[in-house]
Amino acid sequence: MNGHMRAAEVEAAAVASSVEHDVAERVARAREAQKGFGHAGQEVLDAAAAAAAWAIMEPGRNRQLADLAVRDTRLGNADDKFRKNYRKTLGLLRDLHDAKTCGVISEDSATGIVEIARAVGVVAAITPSTNPAATPANKIINALKCGNAVIVAPSPKGYSSCALLIEFIHAQFAKAGLSPDLVQVLPPPITKAATAALLRQCDLVVATGSQANVRMAYTSGTPAFGVGAGNVASIVAASADLNDAARKIRLSKTFDNATSCSSENSVVIVDAVYRSALKALAENGGVLLDAAQKERLQAAMWTGGKLSAHCTAKSAVEIARLAGLDDVAAKAPAFLMVEEDGFGEEHPFSGEKLSPVLTVYRARDFDDAGAVVQRIYAYMGAGHSVGLHSADPAEAVQLGMNLPVARVISNQAHCLATGGNFDNGLPFSLSMGCGTWGRNNFSDNLGFRHYLNITRVAYPIEERVPEMDDLLGDFFRRYGR
Repeated sequence: MNGHMRAAEVEAAAVASSVEHDVAERVARAREAQKGFGHAGQEVLDAAAAAAAWAIMEPGRNRQLADLAVRDTRLGNADDKFRKNYRKTLGLLRDLHDAKTCGVISEDSATGIVEIARAVGVVAAITPSTNPAATPANKIINALKCGNAVIVAPSPKGYSSCALLIEFIHAQFAKAGLSPDLVQVLPPPITKAATAALLRQCDLVVATGSQANVRMAYTSGTPAFGVGAGNVASIVAASADLNDAARKIRLSKTFDNATSCSSENSVVIVDAVYRSALKALAENGGVLLDAAQKERLQAAMWTGGKLSAHCTAKSAVEIARLAGLDDVAAKAPAFLMVEEDGFGEEHPFSGEKLSPVLTVYRARDFDDAGAVVQRIYAYMGAGHSVGLHSADPAEAVQLGMNLPVARVISNQAHCLATGGNFDNGLPFSLSMGCGTWGRNNFSDNLGFRHYLNITRVAYPIEERVPEMDDLLGDFFRRYGR
C-alpha cells in the first residue's frame, strides 16, 4: 500500500514538474519576444493591436469563432456572439485610437512632472467559457497596445475557440513581421496546475470568469486585476417609460442567452407601476410563472444548492422544457419571470442565474426599491452595477451615492451598456471591476491603462509653501485652535 502511495506521489511530482517546465518555456519565449517589442515604438504597437483586432473582426473568421464557441461550450447564441465579437472589438479600437502607450505620454510644466508609459512584461489572461473569443481578444489587444506579451489561460470548454483565435492572430502577425511568441495559449488539456504555474511566472494577471479563478489570481503572488461576481438588478421607477424599459430589459436579458455577468438577474418594480410593468414585460416576450411552476423551475435549475449546468445559457424554451413546463415552452417565451420576496441561499432566484430567467421584486416606492437591491447585493453581486429606468436623472445619482455599485446604468439595455457602448461614455471592456464591495482592487472597466506601468520624471519647480491658515483657517474658525 505504502509502495503504491509512494509511486503515485512520484508520478504526481513528475507531472507537476513537467507542467512547470512547459509553462516556463512558454513564458521564456514570451519574454524574449517582448524585449524588443516593448521598445519598438507606437507604430509597431498599434500595428500589433490592429492585427489582433482584425483577426476576430473579419466576418468569415468571426463566424467560425462564434459557431465553434457555441458548439464546444454549449453556451449562448452564435449570432449574438458574432455581434459581440465585432462590436466589442470595434469599440475597443475606438477607445485605443490615437492613445499614446509608449514613451513620453504627458508633460506638465506647472508640476514639473513628465510621465513615461512602460510595458508591464508578460501578461497572463484568464478567460471564461462564456466569452471564449471576445474576452481573450479584448485582453490581447489591450496588452499588445501597451507593448506586452500575453499568454492566455482559457477555460477547458473554451480552449478550441481561444486556440483558433490565436491561430488567426498569428496569421495576421506574419503579415506585419511580428513574433507569434507575443501571443500564446496554454496547451491542452487546460488544468488548474498549468494555470497556477502561469500566474506565478508572469508579470501581471488579468482574470475574468469564476470567482475561483479570481481568487487564484489574487493569491498567486503576482499583481492581479480580477472581477467580482455578477448578479445585476434593475429598478423600474414610477416615472419610467414602461414599454421602453421592458424592451431594453428583454434585449439585455436575452442577449447571448444571458451569458453576460451584466444581464439583469432581478428587476425591482415600484408598486405604483407594478402591474403595468409586468404587462409590458409580457408584451415583450416574458412569461410569468405561478408558484407551482416556479417550484418546478427551481428544482431544474439548482441541484444540491448549486446552479445546474443543464440550464446555464440555454434559451427560455429549452429551460422550460427541462423543467417539465411544456405548456410554458409552447408559448415560445423570450424569458421566464418568477416573483420573489426573499434573499439569500434559501431563495436561489435572488442570485445569479446565467440564463434568461428574471426574478421580479415588488417595492413600495423608489427608496424601498433601493433597499431591496441592497439586500440582493448583500447576498451576491455587490460592486458590479445597477440598472435604472426612470425619467428623473437625480434618481440615478441617488443610487450612485447609496448603493454598493461601481456603475449605474440609466435607461439602457444593461448588458450592452455596462461594458461600454456607442451611445454611452464607458470604456469598451468585458471585464468590470467591482471595487472593494466586490473584493476587487479597482472599480472601473478594465482597459489599456491597467496594462501599463508609468514612470514619472520630477523636475524642480519654484517652491510654493502654503500658509497654515490658508489650509486650516476654516477649521480654526469653526472649532478653534
